[in-house]
Amino acid sequence: MSVQLNENGRELLNKIENRQATIGVVGLGYVGLPLAVEKARAGYRVIGFDVQQKRVDMVNQGINYIGDVVDEELKEFTADGKLVATTDYSKIQEVDAVAICVPTPLDTYQQPDTSYVESSGKEIAKYMHKEMLIVLESTTYPGTTEEVLKPIFEGTGLVCGEDFFLAYSPERVDPGNKFYNTKNTPKVVGGITPACTQIAAAMYSNVLEGDVHQVSSPAVAEMEKILENTFRHINIALANEMAILCNKMGIDVWEVIDAAATKPYGFMPFYPGPGLGGHCIPIDPFYLTWKAREYNYHTRLIELAGEINNSMPDFVIDRCMQILNKEKKALNGSKVLVLGVAYKKDIDDVRESPALLILDELEKAGADFKVVDPHVPSFRLNGRTIEPLQLNEELLEEADLVIITTNHTAFDYELIAEKSKVIFDTRNALKEFSTDHAKYYRL
Repeated sequence: MSVQLNENGRELLNKIENRQATIGVVGLGYVGLPLAVEKARAGYRVIGFDVQQKRVDMVNQGINYIGDVVDEELKEFTADGKLVATTDYSKIQEVDAVAICVPTPLDTYQQPDTSYVESSGKEIAKYMHKEMLIVLESTTYPGTTEEVLKPIFEGTGLVCGEDFFLAYSPERVDPGNKFYNTKNTPKVVGGITPACTQIAAAMYSNVLEGDVHQVSSPAVAEMEKILENTFRHINIALANEMAILCNKMGIDVWEVIDAAATKPYGFMPFYPGPGLGGHCIPIDPFYLTWKAREYNYHTRLIELAGEINNSMPDFVIDRCMQILNKEKKALNGSKVLVLGVAYKKDIDDVRESPALLILDELEKAGADFKVVDPHVPSFRLNGRTIEPLQLNEELLEEADLVIITTNHTAFDYELIAEKSKVIFDTRNALKEFSTDHAKYYRL
């Protein structure tokens, strides 16, 4: 629904609709860089901002470091000058619209850390001007856009909804997804005022193929994003709890889920695993639990789901001990080959990966472990850098236990099934392969 815009709004909307606007993207990570590329593809001049000089240099050289970005497109857009990157926030003066795509982690007390959002807002405020759109995309608790960013920007003397326009539109990025990406995933937009919503929606409609769904406020958009991830968080916890119980009862949880999934209504399959990883599901629900306390409410179901999901790496270690015990071996001193350190298949992202917690526990237990991951060139564990090895017969044959922690497509599962003595498959990766010759255990 269109609304009556003032002169600032009309001028800005005209620039956006005619692709004459220059658009900024703050934060060139898993969310920001794909978004910057899509905006350049749509015909806008794009300036990317990042505090990491290495990232800025790579973008300006056309060197891609994000899986969802096509290498050739990045090279083309940077070579043509459609996309440039900088650490100089004074260039905010040149942009007509800017998207904030910075991390929103939890601190050591499991409370929201909005420091990156706040610092980005303060840098933008130094150089912002009239006829400007600002959109926060970082996942956060309901109220952040209005309670944190709006006061920062209005502290310049400009008025939101009249001089500048502020909205929230949550990122929806699923690394490794072969079908849905930044361009074709529907977008939710909620502005401080109807004018803010209209202008932000116009920008995304010009850039993306997916539908743009307008909501009544930033808080609604912020809450729906947390609902998306909390939905997955809770259902994965249910699958994990079923896996623990099925193991005790001697029932194959994977077969149970496959059978339940034959029901054409009322059931959606979620699968167990060694734990949650990435920047969304392990973190975002706790933004809501923190905010709920302001209203004297405790989100018991969410917190319980967190306990279950966070316990899975320990459950994996306990199963490893049980499996090796059947072989009359202790975990201490056993050779363990861990396949996969990324938090999900076919990506290089190790943020919050449960494999890191499993490796840490293996180390504490005295296991002699080695790691294989074709997507991760190196990672940090307990203050040191580890470079994963290449999978080969010798590694498999010498291992007392092979643990599949990430089900990468690139793994040679026939070789794994053929050459391993004992396998613990936490991802059901060997479902289609014969394991008759190996001692095979599933989560």
